[in-house]
Amino acid sequence: MERQFTKEIESLRLGDGATFHGEGILAVTKALLQSGVSYVGGYQGAPVSHLLDVMVQARDYLDELGVHVEACTNEASAAAMLGASINYPMRGAVTWKSIVGTNVAADALSYLASAGVMGGTLIVLGEDYGEGGVVAQERSHAYALKSLMWLLDPRPSLPKIVEMVERGFELSEASNTPVMMELRIRACHVRGSFVTKSNRAPAVSTQAKLEGPPKEFIYDRLAHPPAIFRQEKLKSDVRLPAARKFITEHQLNEVFAGAESSLGIIVQGGLYNSLLLALKTLGLADAFGASRVPILALNVVYPLVPEEMVQFCSGKKAVLVLEEGQPEFIEQEIATHLRRRDVPAKLHGKDCMHMAGDYSVEALVRGLAKFLAEHAPHLDLSPGQKWLDAVGGTKQKAAELLGLLPARPPTFCVGCPERPVFSAMKLVAQDIGRPHVSMDVGCHCFGSFEPFSQGNTLLGYGMSLASAAGVSPMSSRRPVAIMGDGGFWHNGLLSGVASNLLNKGDGVLVIMKNGYASATGTQELLSSPPEDARMVAVGQSAVDADRTIENTLTGLGVKWLRTVNNYKVGEVSKVYKEAMETDYPGLKVIIAEGECQLERQRRLRPAVSKRLSEGKRTIRVKYGVDEDTCTGDHSCIRLSGCPTLTVKDNPDPLRTDPVATVIDGCVGCGLCGENAHAAVLCPSFYRAEVVQNATLWDKLVTKL
Repeated sequence: MERQFTKEIESLRLGDGATFHGEGILAVTKALLQSGVSYVGGYQGAPVSHLLDVMVQARDYLDELGVHVEACTNEASAAAMLGASINYPMRGAVTWKSIVGTNVAADALSYLASAGVMGGTLIVLGEDYGEGGVVAQERSHAYALKSLMWLLDPRPSLPKIVEMVERGFELSEASNTPVMMELRIRACHVRGSFVTKSNRAPAVSTQAKLEGPPKEFIYDRLAHPPAIFRQEKLKSDVRLPAARKFITEHQLNEVFAGAESSLGIIVQGGLYNSLLLALKTLGLADAFGASRVPILALNVVYPLVPEEMVQFCSGKKAVLVLEEGQPEFIEQEIATHLRRRDVPAKLHGKDCMHMAGDYSVEALVRGLAKFLAEHAPHLDLSPGQKWLDAVGGTKQKAAELLGLLPARPPTFCVGCPERPVFSAMKLVAQDIGRPHVSMDVGCHCFGSFEPFSQGNTLLGYGMSLASAAGVSPMSSRRPVAIMGDGGFWHNGLLSGVASNLLNKGDGVLVIMKNGYASATGTQELLSSPPEDARMVAVGQSAVDADRTIENTLTGLGVKWLRTVNNYKVGEVSKVYKEAMETDYPGLKVIIAEGECQLERQRRLRPAVSKRLSEGKRTIRVKYGVDEDTCTGDHSCIRLSGCPTLTVKDNPDPLRTDPVATVIDGCVGCGLCGENAHAAVLCPSFYRAEVVQNATLWDKLVTKL
């Protein structure tokens, strides 16, 4: 889950000479305000969603400065906001999760890069690849190359990150080009400090508004023929040289000297900390960052400055380029510059490191050892080898221990309203057979794991219904598309529903209406319940207070529409089976309604705590299993997968099968009992009410 910055946002008010302490992404927020940003937009998504979340939480202060903040419906709308800087001296920043976010925003970015900007624009990207990544394993670098947008990759140090935000705006204005800045998860959450500056109220803001459009209409600022042909030439002939000049004059890239002057390492700025730790492990760097091997840290990974590459590599017999991901864009460009200048240094990169994914310290130690063993055999690398042997031994022991444990696939939160829907789908599939199920980005992706195993395709946020379009005409059984309310508003409404209605498609769409963009931190949506509806009595749901999705679908032309309570598994099964078997030929939409349990608990727990502290009577629902009735076949677990529904030793000495049990952590959603009833399982579940601060009447009734 994404964290809250309720207290930390006060540090955004720090002035000249104060010291900021905190996380990297909060430092970026402060740097934006110090840079005089006029507007900020974006779409939520780890690891940079804090940037937008913090801005929203600090809206009162930003209103004082005149900074406009907008939570956009998708990345394309965020990128389009930057069009404000094409004609006006307004600095703008947007943020989203890359690479998937950049893919969505690509159309607007191409036109923005073509037209160029007057006010500085900065796009903060959350780079997310490697074994810990949760998106397609691609890089934003390709977009920088194809559109000639500059790409920053700052060294993970708060002063450097803040400096690169400020320089990023200046670079954008000096070259009239949008600038992207990528931040890895480690950079977003790195902690540190820096000396702050006073925030700058933007020259153009909600407090100092524009009088109107530019007095003189300039056609060349439109990304439209024939202007675009001239703009393309400006990119390479004017903007690129201006950017390289700015990078050189302000020394945005950093050179760290070392005693082994015949060798060199060129590294992406974002990898610098990991590189130093790897060198320290090999005995080639100290705890303060002094390295024996010279390092060129690229805080700007595109464009590269040929003169910098030549100057660093001249006189060296070998240089190692450390670049995460594939293809090796930086290595190829450096090789081109060196060959054109006849620099004889031997260039290494992906021949020493693995091609795809991120670079851990272990991977860097192995790659550096291979490079140094060839070109610096006099160096003692034994400390690194001992460390690798120790790591290998630890991994082997961990593998042996993990091999004794059962596999535990990712699953829904306790009480998640989406789990009952997949239970119902699994029950219906036993009667009518399994259909093709198109998944969507979001929490419901967990339905593709055991015990549900429902999911055949996953092609993008809001794309599930669209991806089922190619299956429907070829299938004897109606395909099913699963979509969250976040995906519905992001892209599903147009790409899925509108397209299906236009083509008179068949199929079933299940929309998980939990009230929020839950997978990215429960941010608000167009259909989120109003604030007053969330403060309903303890035990009630809030999502049914809003009918925006239903009204939108009806207005768009959906004729077959049903809304069901997620937790009523029998009801969901009945409606789902009807949708699969009805003679109606058009799109069938099921709105599965149940509030996100995380947001629900955030709302209820303070209310319950307050009631308890005031000595008021409070009832909490808890489910359990009758040990004498449980047969031990565990069908209930195979239909639920809830972490609080597990097994324990059978208390009956004559029975060996473990019995089911509900452990602490149960939120009382009732799914286990609903499954048992809908699937006609053994009647072993019971519902109990735990009364706290009981009244005299409660005690009397209990005694009787």
